[in-house]
Formats: sequence, structure tokens, C-alpha cells
Amino acid sequence: MPSFDIVSEINMEEVRNATSNANKELATRFDFRDVDASFEYKDKTVLMTAQAEFQLQQMESLFRGACAKRNLDTSALELKPMDQHGRTCRQTIVFKQGIEQPVAKKIVKHLKEAKIKVQASIQGEQLRVTGKKRDDLQEAIASIKAQDFGQPFQFNNFRD
Repeated sequence: MPSFDIVSEINMEEVRNATSNANKELATRFDFRDVDASFEYKDKTVLMTAQAEFQLQQMESLFRGACAKRNLDTSALELKPMDQHGRTCRQTIVFKQGIEQPVAKKIVKHLKEAKIKVQASIQGEQLRVTGKKRDDLQEAIASIKAQDFGQPFQFNNFRD
């Protein structure tokens, strides 16, 4: 019986490269001259440090641009609340990995409502979709891509 898996993964090596590129671009920007601002990749998160909140907002858009250049989907970015320590502001960017239970249930519900002849089962942080025909599976992939579930998905492990 044909099947495939729906996963949500981010290439962390590309995130490290995007962080490095964002730091290089930050060093060349005129509005960040003589400002203590930086991006730091640590433990699968990125820490933005600047002297003011508006600088963090500019840095966020700069980082999103660097991620887009590295072909990373920016919908996987999750910004944590900003915290201020003395004269420096910090904000952490976390990347959503894996499919959480509520999102997985939404996908299963969507597939059932679309009346596509497939069965979806939740297996930890991924979903396995099975069907009798390859065309049904391709229709399910197209249907999921058309919806916005708030994070990027990859479809792999396609078996006939």
C-alpha cells in the first residue's frame, strides 16, 4: 500500500550559515555602526543582542532575509519575548521542528474533510499517510500544501 511521511525539519547547518551571513551584513550596515549588536547561534537557537528594541526589529528583518537567501522557510521562526538586561536588549529566535499534536490533528481533520481516500496516523512528531492509489497521495500532498498550518512541511519516505 503506497504511503509517505509528513515531517517538519529545518537544516540547522543552513541556520548557522544564515546567522554568519547576517552578522557579516550587520557589520557593513551604516545604521549599526558603533552599536553593540550581534547574532549568536547556540543550541539550535539564535540570540539577537542589541542596544534598543527598534534595532532588534531591524535585525529580525535582516535575519529573515538571510534565511530566505539560504532557502530556509521563515514561517518556522518563532520569536520569544524580548528581555532587557541593563543597556542591552536580547531576543531569542527558535525554529519549530517536528509537528506538534494540535497541528497534526488539524492536518488529519483537513484530510478527512477533503474526502480524499487516504488514512493519516500520527507517529510522534510526524504523520504517516497511506492510501490505495498513488494519485490519492499526490492529491493529499497538494491539499496540504494549499493550506496554511503555520509551519513548513516536507513530504518524504514516499513508498509505492
